[in-house]
Amino acid sequence: MTEPVIGNLRPHTWSSEESVAYEAAIEAINGVVGAYSALIADAEARTGTDDEIAEYRRLRTECQQERRALKAEDTENVARVRAAYAARLRQLAEPGA
Repeated sequence: MTEPVIGNLRPHTWSSEESVAYEAAIEAINGVVGAYSALIADAEARTGTDDEIAEYRRLRTECQQERRALKAEDTENVARVRAAYAARLRQLAEPGA
């Protein structure tokens, strides 16, 4: 069983803006993880290639690792992750992605 994201948080006094930005970044990553999970399920249902399924799993694992590594107090990285994953989710949601 994986450890909850909150288990990685160290004591930190943060503003409401920082907490909202961190939560939004986590949600953006979760959205991408979910999109890759859907792609994996779709590929398995239509008997996609092993390489295709393995690549989606690899990409999903990278997202999960970045989520675990994200630190709330690293505001610059939180902003970068939030923007990057929001864009990635939009791309994955496009028809034919």
